[in-house]
Amino acid sequence: MAARILHRLRHALGAEGAREERTHDGVEAEDCPESSELEDDTDGLSTRLSGTLSFSGHEEDEEEEEEEGGGEELQAGDAAQDGGRCWDGYPGLPPPPRPLSPSPRTEWGPAARPGSLLTRQLQELWRRSRSSFVPQRLLFEVTSASVVSERSSKYVLYTIYLIRSGHLDKAPAAISRRYSDFERLNRRLRGRFGCDMAGIAFPRKRLRRNFTAETIAKRSRAFEQFLSHLHSIAEIRRSPEFLEFFFLQDLRAAQRLTCTGMYREALATWANAYRLQDRLGVCGSGRFLLTLAGLVVCHQELDQLGEAHGCCEQALQLLEAQDSHPLLGPFLQAHVHLAWKVGKDKRQSEARLQGLQEAGVPLQQQPSLKECLIKEPLE
Repeated sequence: MAARILHRLRHALGAEGAREERTHDGVEAEDCPESSELEDDTDGLSTRLSGTLSFSGHEEDEEEEEEEGGGEELQAGDAAQDGGRCWDGYPGLPPPPRPLSPSPRTEWGPAARPGSLLTRQLQELWRRSRSSFVPQRLLFEVTSASVVSERSSKYVLYTIYLIRSGHLDKAPAAISRRYSDFERLNRRLRGRFGCDMAGIAFPRKRLRRNFTAETIAKRSRAFEQFLSHLHSIAEIRRSPEFLEFFFLQDLRAAQRLTCTGMYREALATWANAYRLQDRLGVCGSGRFLLTLAGLVVCHQELDQLGEAHGCCEQALQLLEAQDSHPLLGPFLQAHVHLAWKVGKDKRQSEARLQGLQEAGVPLQQQPSLKECLIKEPLE
């Protein structure tokens, strides 16, 4: 009898505990419904994709932008295409934009429930953001600054890297410039693009304290923003004044080194000029073909025939529809010779040479690539 009463008492207590546990679970589920995280994430994603890009000097705002990641890549691309966009007040260049990624709390793809409207909306936003065109941005970063003392002058030499956002470049594209180089570029661009340059600031010259750490740091940041402003205006970034500021010095130095037979040093300089033009998007210009000719000559002189052959093929692809270009004949002759050396197919180049000969081009009088390099004026 006592055993049966004890058994019924245990059963009643167990049932009551189960009801309390279910009630407790239900309250938690109401306080934190499953869709609340999706709602919050949807609103944040919509804001990032449709909002406007703003630059703030507050640290808290900067931290929030870095944590969110998302839509800055889209807006920054738009800013690069907008010549009138002013970057004043921004404390520095932005880091390379990160691709939009889903929140770890949110269900994406097949794991989501088919009947969830919020999940379908998020997936649609995700597909649109992935398929939308994002223009490539070019960042300018001063990586070092050194004080140079010569016999009659003393100046600061700034080293600037050209970085493509979202790309991991194997080798850097770098330039070294002093304040007078930037000042000359600023003066030339203001003379030609007065209206576009009106809203672009340039650090003024100082009579004292030019070599303090504070002045050098401020000028480094100012030069980064100055180049970014220039590159954001389409007419300026395509102008010869802007482009030659980056690679003309390297082309002249590489030409001198090649003419004096210092092929290893010349190769490094030609290669940097190649990377600079590649970052700036001018791989179809005459300067770029001259750069490829310099690379072919130096690789060939250093017995790097495979690399020389590859540079020849790249040049011939650019010259595919330019039968009257003065470098076509020299590139074709060099390609035939190198293809024979490395055991590659040379029939197409031989056929093009035959076509040029039938068109009356005196191939026997064509200069070699090295002769073209020596004679090319680089004003």
